[in-house]
Order: sequence, then structure tokens, then C-alpha cells
Amino acid sequence: MDAKEISLDEKEVRPIVDMLNDYLANYHIHYQKLRGCHWNIKGQNFFTLHVKFEELYTEAQTTIDEIAERVLTLGKPPHSRFADYIQASVIKEADTIGMKDLDMVDEVLADMAKLIELERELLDATEQAGDDGTNDMVNRFMQFKEKTTWMLRSFAGKK
Repeated sequence: MDAKEISLDEKEVRPIVDMLNDYLANYHIHYQKLRGCHWNIKGQNFFTLHVKFEELYTEAQTTIDEIAERVLTLGKPPHSRFADYIQASVIKEADTIGMKDLDMVDEVLADMAKLIELERELLDATEQAGDDGTNDMVNRFMQFKEKTTWMLRSFAGKK
């Protein structure tokens, strides 16, 4: 498959595919951090955050699959090695063992802020390239994170 088969200009879409692969890498690191938070949560907020982190990593897993499939739709293979994810990601791994519950929330919020930043860059690039399919997909992901950010900030007593 390549971009011209879905009426997109190959030259205009190539940078978007690279951006999507970087986005995929960041999402994988975020996903694993969510898993670590889910596994290692302790304290007064255990019951609330254990369920919330599972909800978030389940959503992230679905999102990862959609991103990878979009990369394939646009004609390039998605990153699929952790070495690639770690190298390409601006989101960094975190050791969640022994991390305080609200520090975990802060880690997730920082990841989401970075992912939203990447999404806004993707939205600009996809709009310029006329790639409405990728634009719609990324916009949907961003809306979920914007709402989730508000909820987590409210939970943690942040403005």
C-alpha cells in the first residue's frame, strides 16, 4: 500500500509517516508506564487509581494499534522494537516501583501533555497535506487525552 492509492501525495505524506512512527514510539513508552503504575500502585488511592490506570493502558493499547495501522495504510512499516521506541521517544521510562500514587498521576499527566503536543504538530502537518484520515484519528486521540487530563488534574487537586 502507498499513499497514492488513497489519493494522497506521497511526498507530502512521507513526513507525516515519520511523525506517526515517533508518535507510536512515545505511545509505547507511555503505555508501559501506565502498566507499571497499574501494577505498582499503593496507598489510599489504590482502588481508584488501579482501575483508572487499567482503563488508560487499555485505551492506549487500542490507540497504539490504530497508529501502527495508519502508518501501514500510508505505505511504511511501523516501528516494532523497544529499542526503536526508546530511541525515538521524548517520553522517558519511569521506575514506578515505590513511586507515590500522586507522583504516578503527575507522570501520566506529563506524558499526556507531551502526547497532546505531538498531536497538535501532527494535526498541523496532516491538515497541510490534506490527510483527513490521519487528522481525524489524531484529533480523536487528543480529545480523549484532553478530557482525561482535566479529570486527573481534578483528582489530584490541581488547577
